[in-house]
Parts: sequence; C-alpha cells; structure tokens
Amino acid sequence: MSDLVFDFTDLSKRYGSLEALRAVTLKMGGGAIGLLGPNGAGKSTLLKVMLGLLPFDGEARVLDYDVRSDARSLRQHVGYMPERECWIPGLNAVELCSYAAELSGLPPAEAMQRSHATLEFVGLGDKRYQKVDGYSTGMKQRCKLAQAIVHDPRLLLLDEPTNGLDPEGREEMLALIASLPPRTGCSVVLSSHLLPDVERVCQRAILLHQGAVVFSGTIDELRSGGQKDTIELRVKVDEAAMMAALVKRGLEVELDGGTLLVTGGTPALIFEVARDAGLQVRHLQARKLTLESAFVKAVAGASA
Repeated sequence: MSDLVFDFTDLSKRYGSLEALRAVTLKMGGGAIGLLGPNGAGKSTLLKVMLGLLPFDGEARVLDYDVRSDARSLRQHVGYMPERECWIPGLNAVELCSYAAELSGLPPAEAMQRSHATLEFVGLGDKRYQKVDGYSTGMKQRCKLAQAIVHDPRLLLLDEPTNGLDPEGREEMLALIASLPPRTGCSVVLSSHLLPDVERVCQRAILLHQGAVVFSGTIDELRSGGQKDTIELRVKVDEAAMMAALVKRGLEVELDGGTLLVTGGTPALIFEVARDAGLQVRHLQARKLTLESAFVKAVAGASA
C-alpha cells in the first residue's frame, strides 16, 4: 500500500469554458496540509474531485484508491466538512451524526455510539438532542466537524472550517482540528483563505492560483520564497563599516533601516567578519517572510 495521501497526474476540471483545475500533477504524504489560494483558485473543486463527486480529466488516486473507479470505497475512509451548511432539516445532532456514520458503512448500533462520543469531543454533548436548525453558527460548525469525523476517517477534508466564527470560536475549532492527527492518526487537508488558520494547524501547504499549483512543500519553504538563506543582522554602531566588511568578503548585503540583510553567508562567517572589523553584533537571525507575504509573492509570481 502506498504511503501517499494523494497522487494526481495532469488532473484537470472544466465548467464549460472555465478551467477550474489545470493539469495538476502532485504527490503528497500524510500529516496536516494547508490548501491555499485566492477565491476561485480551485480549492473547493479539488476537494470535490478528491471525493469522487465530480468528473475530471487526468488521473487521481487518494489513499491509494482510484478516484474514478473506487470512489464509493474511498469515501468510507474520508471525512468531509463542506463550506456550505449541510444538515438535514428536522434532525438533531445525534441523528445527523449517526446517519453520516451509517452512510460511511458503520452498523446502526456502532454509528449511534460513535455519534454520542464524537459530539462530546466537539463540545456539543449537552446540546446533542437539540435540532441542528436552531444551532448558532459556531454550534453548526462543530456539528459539521462531528459528522465528518464520526466514522474515524483516515483522511479529513475541511473546506473553510472557521467560516462565521468569532475569534474565540475560531481558536477552539482550530485546536480541535490540530488535535486530530496525533489523536487518531488521520491526515488533514485544510482549505482556507485565512492564512493564520493554515499556519496554526499545518506543516505543509499547497498553493493554487487560477487552477494551477504554484507551490507545494513545507510552510518554512513557502516562507523562504525560494531564495537563498538571508540573515538579519544588527550591529551596535557603524552599519556602513559592517556592510563594507561583509561585501569585501563576497557577501550580498542590503540595508533595511538599521538592519543588514546578508545573503550567502553563515552565522559563523558573519561573527568572524564582525570580530575582524572590531564591531559588536547585537542581533542575528534567519530571515523568513511572513506567510501572508510569501502567499502574495507566490501569487504575484504566478500572475507575471
């Protein structure tokens, strides 16, 4: 059995003249993965393709199942929390989660047992017999998460899970999601336009723009912007002298306010240059883009 969570080759999806996904070729293993992109980038379409809910061109395997031919078997092992509201009118939370568990292949008694336990986990234990129609936005989001995880899936697909939540509710939802991989061993794909959500939960990210993958890798790699390692350096006095000494040693140096941005050197070499120049280093650390800056830079580069 493959260790890959998904494996796409030339995956494309059209809605008439609109190309929602463009020749996506991508492999990724387990863990918590952020799916990033501007509105209309193809994130929700990709999740639906992964579930076997949409026809597509190309090849797609998820959890080593062929999405085109084995979608029904695949969905027994995948939990899905859609962006839009998805409850059945008139059902309470226990009934809704139990129904979702049975649809995933669990027998009725086990489905009901799992439903109670899962609703306790998401913080709806005391509200489980209330009709979902009357829930607040935060309670509805928790119920959507519960129906997605009630059957203990190997892969959890989350589409904008913090939509409509206040800051406290958002943090509680992200804490629940972050706890799932170490608690259950499942992998998570978190689709969101909120970069802090991805940064809070995920170690790796996929960036879509106009239906194409413009980045896939770790969050740290995304922040690096594909550039050489840059070091932020501040000295006690005389930045100009330090800059000249570094340039003399063949390093690239840029002055940003009172901070020297040094490319191509190591901390040991920088300390050596400072010592030889008789200057005192006050601050030295690797420079990384914020996730927001890296996101904007990657999208701008793809649009150029």
